Amino acid sequence: MTKAICPALLLAVTALLALPAPGPARGDEAPPAASTRHANLLGYTQFPQRDGEALFKSVCAACHMPDGKGGKGAGYYPALANDTNLAAWGYPVTLVMNGSKGMPAFRTMMDDAQIAAVVTYVRTHFGNAYTDDVPVEEVAALRKTP
Repeated sequence: MTKAICPALLLAVTALLALPAPGPARGDEAPPAASTRHANLLGYTQFPQRDGEALFKSVCAACHMPDGKGGKGAGYYPALANDTNLAAWGYPVTLVMNGSKGMPAFRTMMDDAQIAAVVTYVRTHFGNAYTDDVPVEEVAALRKTP
């Protein structure tokens, strides 16, 4: 007699097998340069994506949804679509950099150009029509503000 495999268990095992193997034990080998390490729950420190769309899809869409309409469930994820809070780019830049409530701070995981790119992308998509690019120099200045 054959036993059926629970689909949820099969999915969980498949997801675990898809994770990258852990790196060498601490002290065994020098870690790769920070610029080549990806930010994720495995302890890496920086996202490799450089353009706003790629950053949004790989970092932001999981919570804010691919269409930017936000979500509710285990938490509340605000909509970015048709968001008047995005009119002035300083507000979303500050949120991305410093985090807010359940949103993590990305200041160490994204450099100034990445933050400018992802905020510019969100401000020009999802029904938002704020067409001015976020200046990288201004993101750098905000980063220095205590």
